[in-house]
Amino acid sequence: MSADFTAVVDAETQQRIQAYRVEQVRKRLIEADCPAIVLFDPVHIRYATGTRNMQVWTMHNICRYAVIFASGESVLFELNSSAHLSRDYVADIRPALTTDFMAVGNRVTEMGRRWAESMISLLREKGITENRLAIDRADLTLVLESQRQSLQLVEGQSIMEQARAIKSLDEIEVLRRSLQTCEQSVAAMREKLKPGMREADALALLIDGSIQRGGEYPETRLLTTGPRTNPWFQETSDRIIENGDLLAFDTDLIGPMGYYNDISRSWVVGDKPPTSAQRRLYSLAYEQMQHNTTLLKPGMGFLEYSDKSYQLPESCVPNRYADVAHGCGLGVEYPFIWYREDEEWGAYDGVFEENMVVCIECYVGELGGHEGVKLEQPVWLSANGPVMLSDYPFELDYL
Repeated sequence: MSADFTAVVDAETQQRIQAYRVEQVRKRLIEADCPAIVLFDPVHIRYATGTRNMQVWTMHNICRYAVIFASGESVLFELNSSAHLSRDYVADIRPALTTDFMAVGNRVTEMGRRWAESMISLLREKGITENRLAIDRADLTLVLESQRQSLQLVEGQSIMEQARAIKSLDEIEVLRRSLQTCEQSVAAMREKLKPGMREADALALLIDGSIQRGGEYPETRLLTTGPRTNPWFQETSDRIIENGDLLAFDTDLIGPMGYYNDISRSWVVGDKPPTSAQRRLYSLAYEQMQHNTTLLKPGMGFLEYSDKSYQLPESCVPNRYADVAHGCGLGVEYPFIWYREDEEWGAYDGVFEENMVVCIECYVGELGGHEGVKLEQPVWLSANGPVMLSDYPFELDYL
């Protein structure tokens, strides 16, 4: 068991990955005719700079950001007293300004003005004469004060999502190896799992196993049993697991090097064989997985994929999952493929490209039914067709 996954991935590979990722951002900036982008999302900061700093805390406390230029070296604005965390990754590290009310109180407007002025000054320092800056996300104060200082902020989420969508072969290999640590954690959890435990005990085993193997943190608490598997999206509870219960989970674990370990499996707990109802649910979910995986290929449109995806039985449509598939890398990523029934909520078209990694999402649970089955598998869109990146087995004896 390795507590330092980065020691397994050699320094040269890590450097190639980081060089590729920042170049992807620069490429998208050039395509958007934008000189630079400021990143507040800690996942985007990590993608573009390789740095991390209290990833969950900084998701809701605005205290660090990075500016990536279409040409030239990046600048990281780091939380006070923590610049030492990033010196091996970024040469130019400066103190960050924040407009978080918790930190600056009634000086919010002042700090917003100073931030906008500092961005204009940075653009001039880099020889950029225009006052235009892409931004992935920000609070309202930054936006308003930027307008007052004639700093034009333009939408930058699309730049980052499209940059992250296409993986290098190094990234795909590291993602595969990260998934192996997740599979080991699932296997260790299953070995200790038994009736009489709480759902929370099972989830704790899974998370502990991930951290012991170099993982970082869970993004969700989606492990449920018995009647709490239907409908889906019920968070882990203190329910006592009974012999013969169906257990279903979505790992949603941020693994080594920040890569997203996103697999789902379901099985029956204890020594009872699966019931005919459980077998039927599992067979449908597995059939959905096989159909939607085989269908996936570079060059196919998102809406075409949705139209041709597996048709759930009518009784299961109301409890369908949130999406048919989604991109996967440092988290859930572009593209997000909606069910045809949900197109009014934001479905969009695009094209699957070679070296995307896509998670195939499957959930089967009847409306008003007792249990449900959740399966999910990350798939690499290679030049030779779809390649499953996780080797954790399915329950083929349930079919």
